[in-house]
Amino acid sequence: MTIFSKIVAGEIPSYKVAEDDRYYAFLDINPLRKGHTLVIPKQETDYIFDLDDETLAGLQVFAKRVAKAIKAAIPCRKVGQAVLGLEVPHAHIHLVPLTTEGDMDFSHKIEVPEPAEMQRIADEIAKNFE
Repeated sequence: MTIFSKIVAGEIPSYKVAEDDRYYAFLDINPLRKGHTLVIPKQETDYIFDLDDETLAGLQVFAKRVAKAIKAAIPCRKVGQAVLGLEVPHAHIHLVPLTTEGDMDFSHKIEVPEPAEMQRIADEIAKNFE
């Protein structure tokens, strides 16, 4: 069971921003920017392109809804998307609020906000999720 599956199961706490029966979105605990969110399928699959077409398409549509909520909650020009998938063997999409393209540089993480601030950010994004 991956760390992400444990998060979905409630075994590990997370700053949830959105969920439905197939997908889950939560704040990255080592963010590039405030509001950096991970979107995952609840189905545990290592490589995003090993997901069946329906699950992959649904993941992308769910991520689009999360991105709109991020943009409404966090001051930014756009929300960037990246798929890396080397650190955790569970397919996931990174959604990062962008002011510049440099905001998507994975070698420059910000200082992790305090737990109360992380919860405030998660709540603000969740409030805007439709």
